[in-house]
Amino acid sequence: MKKNLLLLIISSLSIISLEAQKVTTDYDTSVDFKKFKTYAWLAPGDSILNRHRADKPFGDYVMYYANQELKSRGMLMDTVQPDAIFIFFTSVEEYTTYSQSPTLSVGVGVGGPGYYAYGAAPVAGGKITATTKEDGILKYVMHSTETGTVVWSGMVEKEFKMSDDVAALIGEVATKIFKKYPLKKL
Repeated sequence: MKKNLLLLIISSLSIISLEAQKVTTDYDTSVDFKKFKTYAWLAPGDSILNRHRADKPFGDYVMYYANQELKSRGMLMDTVQPDAIFIFFTSVEEYTTYSQSPTLSVGVGVGGPGYYAYGAAPVAGGKITATTKEDGILKYVMHSTETGTVVWSGMVEKEFKMSDDVAALIGEVATKIFKKYPLKKL
């Protein structure tokens, strides 16, 4: 019985940790992705290809890790006549959670036949702690230059802290997104 309860608790915790990172993808099933041999990047909100943006400090990492994934699937970068255009979107929302430590109380109880009285008063504890975290979204969108339509998109939502190694985190989630790309690695 205790063993089953322990397994139930462990499996519940692992399900909760899996929900903290959600990867979703969508693609046009009628498209032959083998025809996409070349690609280029269009920076979000820009008309100039591959320009560094101050509001996207990790944009170079976002493109670098995606380039590694696309290269491993046989695609080459071509900024002159690409078969596909990739755009990425990022969003980070900071939020604060508050927790309170347990309160220590002292109480007195009096009882007798047919009655009971109790009183308690807090004497220590109750410290409030604020924790700041970020909820981040990374999304890649692939457009066909032939049709001008979106043919694939992949996105991940992840909770993290800015004190984490954000570059490594981007690499981790980019790999997970492109795992769901219709073409497998060569």
